[in-house]
Amino acid sequence: MKFGRVDDPSSIDFSLPEIDQESQDFLKQIKNKESFQLYLGYPKWSKADLKGFYPRGTKDELPYYSSYFNALEFNGPFYRMPTKEQVIKWKNRTQENFKFCPKITNSISHYSRLINTDEKVLSFVDATVFFEENLGMAFLQMPENFRPKNIDRLEDFLTRFPKGYPLAVEVRHEEWFSDAQILNQLTEIYRKTKKTGIIVDTPGRRDLLKMPLTSPTAFIRFVSTNPILDKARLDAWVIRLKEWKNLGLQEVYFFIHQKIDQDTTFLSQQFAKDLNKALGCQLPVIEPRIPLIEPR
Repeated sequence: MKFGRVDDPSSIDFSLPEIDQESQDFLKQIKNKESFQLYLGYPKWSKADLKGFYPRGTKDELPYYSSYFNALEFNGPFYRMPTKEQVIKWKNRTQENFKFCPKITNSISHYSRLINTDEKVLSFVDATVFFEENLGMAFLQMPENFRPKNIDRLEDFLTRFPKGYPLAVEVRHEEWFSDAQILNQLTEIYRKTKKTGIIVDTPGRRDLLKMPLTSPTAFIRFVSTNPILDKARLDAWVIRLKEWKNLGLQEVYFFIHQKIDQDTTFLSQQFAKDLNKALGCQLPVIEPRIPLIEPR
């Protein structure tokens, strides 16, 4: 994810904002506080994108990926509407507790911009429900020029969206976050329609961290910078996720956007270990380092 990247992140304040009172109050209302699940993954699974991850000779990457990560931010459906048959094939190649988080097709978000999209939404939902127990949470990402003047359109879309289908939403224009009244209005729409507001941790747009929690699920997209800064940033997220869990959060999807080459250490390695220790998770840990694939 190139969005929010900067050439020199060393001068940026990467501290996470304090947990807002509204989110604290919201979490306190959640029942079944003993239930907590955390899903960790990357946005891609191919050898070309995860260099150095797969053992030599690996021909089908997805089953192997799903043995070390329990979730995938699945961007493929954004570019092409999936079919039921494709979804079933993807599902059958993964581990039992693996979760797909499919990105809603760009014909809905970017080309139609949420106008007259009922039929397309139904096609997307009808196909992706065949992930069955492997369906995590789909996500809708609006283009950066989608502004608060269209908030009524967004509310209508979310109100009409099929009930019971898990959906997270990401808006990007600065005006959603710079005006407290607009952000409050957006938060209320998400909560009223039972949608999750996506939190993005990216260097050049620290305002996106202002998104309050709007459901029992947190959906975080983390954009890497460099190993030293990222270690401190992920340490802070371990603390924050533990705080949220203690307040009543039930579920987390955490996706790391990291450029990976042959010599890159996966950020998820230490992060998974720290989460297991601090939150009692049982995330797989890539250790020792998986043998490198043959250089291309």
